[in-house]
Amino acid sequence: MTESPAPLRVILVDDENLIRSALATMLSLEDDLDVRGEAATVAAGIALARGEQPDVAVVDLQLPDGDGLEICTRLAEVSPATRCLILTSHARPGYLKRALAQGVLGFLPKTTSADQLARAVRSVATGRRVIDPELAAETISSGDSPLTPREADVLEYAADGAAVEQIARRAHLAEGTVRNYLSSAQAKLQAGNRHEAVALARRQGWI
Repeated sequence: MTESPAPLRVILVDDENLIRSALATMLSLEDDLDVRGEAATVAAGIALARGEQPDVAVVDLQLPDGDGLEICTRLAEVSPATRCLILTSHARPGYLKRALAQGVLGFLPKTTSADQLARAVRSVATGRRVIDPELAAETISSGDSPLTPREADVLEYAADGAAVEQIARRAHLAEGTVRNYLSSAQAKLQAGNRHEAVALARRQGWI
């Protein structure tokens, strides 16, 4: 009798507890996927990958102690066989370009269905690339963004006219840092104010 292959080992790194728990539950329903652990920060994600040596790490981009892409970059050092799949609510062309440049194989929005995510995990585990097609099309037409990821984040948080204090809370940054990012983004986009900067960045697909 032929033995079934061992389930793929998966870890989840996301600071939104409800989303992370839901993902773990959904993926655990798949017979060929084994969720080996969860983490909420970059540091904890790296430690988890080192300990579990998973086949696939499903990672959020925005984490309390830094950029989720740092985990994907460090995998070569702490768990060389692990493939990285980014699952994010910040699915923008600039982020996708950075992720691909760092060797990330999967990049999907959090609107992805459970079935799609499970299929993506399997594909990434075999070394195949899985990119959201709509985002891929936007990325091709968007050109290179002059904004850093944090500048893009702050502009996005400013899109609804939020005050600096509100943006700082949303982005988990100091108010002075938010002002610096807004000023830098406006200068790079040659915008007269933050609202014009938001409009320019949106037209280009950078936020």
